[in-house]
Order: sequence, then C-alpha cells, then structure tokens
Amino acid sequence: MIGISNEPDYILPDAVRQLLPSHSVFSGGKRHYELVKKYLPAHHQWIDIQGNMPVLFEQFRDHKGPVVVFASGDPLFYGFAGTIQKFDPTAEMKVYPYFNSIQLLCHANNLSYASLVNVSVHGRAWDELDNALITQAPILGVLTDQQKTPAAIAQRMLAYNFTNYRMIVGEDLGGLHHRSTVFELNGAVNHTAHPLNCVILIRTSRQAFSHGIADHLFDGLENRPNMITKMPVRLTSLSCLDLAEGHVLWDIGFCTGSVSIEARRSYPHLRIVAFEQRPECEELLDRNMRRHSTPGITKVMGDFFETNLHLHPVPDAVFIGGHGGRLEALLRKLDTILPSRGRIVLNAVKEESKDQFIKTTQTLDYRLFEPMVIRVDDHNPITILTAEKR
Repeated sequence: MIGISNEPDYILPDAVRQLLPSHSVFSGGKRHYELVKKYLPAHHQWIDIQGNMPVLFEQFRDHKGPVVVFASGDPLFYGFAGTIQKFDPTAEMKVYPYFNSIQLLCHANNLSYASLVNVSVHGRAWDELDNALITQAPILGVLTDQQKTPAAIAQRMLAYNFTNYRMIVGEDLGGLHHRSTVFELNGAVNHTAHPLNCVILIRTSRQAFSHGIADHLFDGLENRPNMITKMPVRLTSLSCLDLAEGHVLWDIGFCTGSVSIEARRSYPHLRIVAFEQRPECEELLDRNMRRHSTPGITKVMGDFFETNLHLHPVPDAVFIGGHGGRLEALLRKLDTILPSRGRIVLNAVKEESKDQFIKTTQTLDYRLFEPMVIRVDDHNPITILTAEKR
C-alpha cells in the first residue's frame, strides 16, 4: 500500500521507487494511475479500483502474488488499507503512507492537530459528526463525499443550532486547483466545492450545557402542557436505564421527545430509536431536536404493535413513555427482543399500571429494582419502575 500526494509533480520516495521494478501488478483509481504511471515498469498490469470490492479482491487473488496498491494520502486513515483488512484479513501488508488530507489542511492553515478529532461522513451516516458536535469537540476534521458536502454539513449544523463553529474547506489539496478557505457557516451553505475536498471545524465558543433541560424549553402539545416527562423524573429514569455502557435505547411513546433528547445530550454514543403513533408529535420531535442540538434520533411513527421492529437495532434499554392501555402485551413483546441484562423503565401514575408492570415482569422472571416515587410541584406522584432481564 503506497500513499501518494495529489501533486502532479510529486516525486515518490526512494524506497518506493526501488521496489516498483520488481512488481508487475498494480492497482488504484484512474486518478492515481495518471499520477504514477511514469514510475511503473514497461510491462505492467493495472487493476482499476471501482465500486465492487468482492470482484476486485477476486482479481487480486487470481494473481497469487504481490499487488502494489496506490491510494491518496495515508491508506490507514479511513483508507484502502482498512478495506484490505476487511475483505482479506489474512493478507500481509506493508504500508508507505503520505500525509492524509486533514493533515494537509492543517499544514495549510498552521493549525496544531494534536487535539483534533477525526470523523468521516464519506459513504457513511452522520453519526460520527453528530456525536462529535454534541460533545463540542474543539477542533474537528471531517472527510466528506459527493452528497455530504461542505455546504450540506453547514446546512445541517445550522439546522441543529451548532452555530459555535467556523469552517475551513480544503479543495484539491496538492493539486492544480488547491485552495483553502475559511467560512462562517452561513457563508459555507452556498459554497460549491471542488469534488476533492475535506473540512475542518473550529469551535469559536462553548455552548451552555447542563444535565437536565428545563421543561419550559421544550415545545409541547397544544393545550396539553403537562404531557411531558418532567425533568427530575426524566433524569432519574435515565439513571435507572444504566445507559453509560449501553448501545441502543428505545423510547416508546416519545411525545415531545424530552427523554430521547436528554439521553442524546448526556450519552452521545447511544443510538436512539423513538416510537410514537400520534402524528402531531412528529413535527414536535423535529422542532425540539433542532432546538436542543440533538441530531441523530431515529423517529418511527405508527402503532408500535404493527411496526416491523426487526428493521431497528436491538435495544439494551427501553423507556416506556406510553402504552395505550396495553402494558402487559407491550412487555411481553419487548421480552422477545430484549437481550439478557436489558432494562425496561416505566413511569407509572396509576396504581393499575404499577401493579401490572410488577406482575408481568415477575412472571417473565425479570429482576425488579426498588421502585422510586417522585412528586414534582403539585403534580401527581410518579413511581419509577425498573426491571432487568435475567
């Protein structure tokens, strides 16, 4: 694996130039071939790297010998070396790296990258970037693609109120059209970047953050101001769910989304799936997610009992915010999905719900924790119930 520069007149290191004549099969993208073909032996074979990786690796194996692969920058940095390790884990590999694109952009702007957090949205979901922004990383390097462009990143950040960052866009770094431009996010949304680009985000200020969002800061259902899990109950419920080491939280009956949003802010590593059947809550969750800078919550609308739950990641924690009078059926359905040591938390107002939760989870042989009763202001007491699957 040989990492190369994008510079047209880039000179390969001596160690690389010395090994090329003893090889006959080379590979890389079409752009890489144009940059290195002058160094290759006269009778060589070039294998283009395109989209079909299984077919590509079959071509590699057909040669039953070493293949020299050229890649941009550092192949070990979100690069083709990782692809080799995935598709051919037993392959022996020697890597000759160059600087990666984020390093080059830091060099161009005299930026120290000792504390830089690297994320990629190249062919990936937004998760890595979302999580880093929620934790307010001071400096972020972002690998982009043709859909998740610098403009699209700026638009998403503005939509979710991450206004405390400045963006540096690096384009065709080392190439003929090399440039580096500093933008405020409002300016970046209209920028059409060169197809070869990457981004650095620099935090300009730290947004105020505390565990526990005041209830009045959530948009609620019209004429139903009390339809929200109150902040003290919300924080206690999240504590009972034991989310620090969790991976996936399901929030059933999300209403305003307060529990999902609080969990997303406190545990950015979590994947959160929020279920609700009231159509008016769909836009409500969107507004509250934007207001509280919590992108990445998966929203599922419709009757939970008619939802194909296998389309979603298996939870290790479930918060029941609503059950439509079918609590026993809901608990039994969750029991078929929840893994061992998975937790379920319910906030019970009615004694009937409390009794039904305890009876059903005992029948299913769950471990029950001591109930906690909380009363907020002049509202009815809430019993927080926690059960863990054995």
